[in-house]
Amino acid sequence: MSTLPPQAQGSVRAPNQVRGMLLVAIAAVGFSTMHALIRILSADLHPFEIAFFRNFFGLLVLAPVLVRRGIAPLHTTRLPLHALRSVLQMGSMLLFFTALTLTPIARVSAMGFTAPLFATIGAVLFLGEALHRRRIAALALGFAGAMIVLQPGAEIDTGLFLVLLSSAGWAIALLVIKTISSTDSSLTLGLWMGIFMAPLSLIPAAFVWTWPAPGDYPWLVLMGAVGTLAHLCMAEAFVQADASAVLPVDFTRLVWASLLGFFIFGEVPELPTWIGGAIIFASTTYITYREARSGPSRATASQASTSKAR
Repeated sequence: MSTLPPQAQGSVRAPNQVRGMLLVAIAAVGFSTMHALIRILSADLHPFEIAFFRNFFGLLVLAPVLVRRGIAPLHTTRLPLHALRSVLQMGSMLLFFTALTLTPIARVSAMGFTAPLFATIGAVLFLGEALHRRRIAALALGFAGAMIVLQPGAEIDTGLFLVLLSSAGWAIALLVIKTISSTDSSLTLGLWMGIFMAPLSLIPAAFVWTWPAPGDYPWLVLMGAVGTLAHLCMAEAFVQADASAVLPVDFTRLVWASLLGFFIFGEVPELPTWIGGAIIFASTTYITYREARSGPSRATASQASTSKAR
């Protein structure tokens, strides 16, 4: 227990909170940039193939860690769970990448905020966590926001339904992550994810394979590097600061997605996208805040959900 007075403890936490918020802001730019690159590359390559290169070059970014620290970070007694988590995340990634080729990236980004909602439902069903009235209200509000983005009655947007399926798959993966993280470090989780997902994602990519043009390779490398670095920034943000401090900054992903969609692809975000996205995000932020107050073990899944490997 810290012997510092409350005022001194607050002064120590403040720089970490600012650092965490900055890391989330950087991650938001990184994820949005990766999504824009996926859309650009999809003009020449199938999204399954793009997913393989995302994992392959992302793994290469992590290679220096193994060079510097050896194989010690790979030690685990839960290899089957790492494999299961990677299969789940790969399926989620394939759905999400396909959605990005069908739907404006701002709408995909807004609907992507639903992952913590599915994770909360999964924690209740499979981990026996309590479903209090506040949780029920937050879930209802979040899914109401999803309906606003979907705009039932309007033209069916296949991409948005793929994002919902992706979020549900990602949520199941989060429950596995929650189990593994009780014994394995975040570095071990990240390394095994890359080691499994690179070869796994090659399997579906092989069925739609076309060799990228020489000019595509720099963009593929950039996509893999940016996605992995954004993932690391988000994970480190939760080490540096409380979830309640850094999560609101994650909403800037919708801002960046809207700007990139407008200036690169000429996509103008509709008002329901902003309203629904804000409602979903407010709901998931509240759930994470309440779980963080209940203890770190319950907050793990919701916090990790913002650190997407998609």
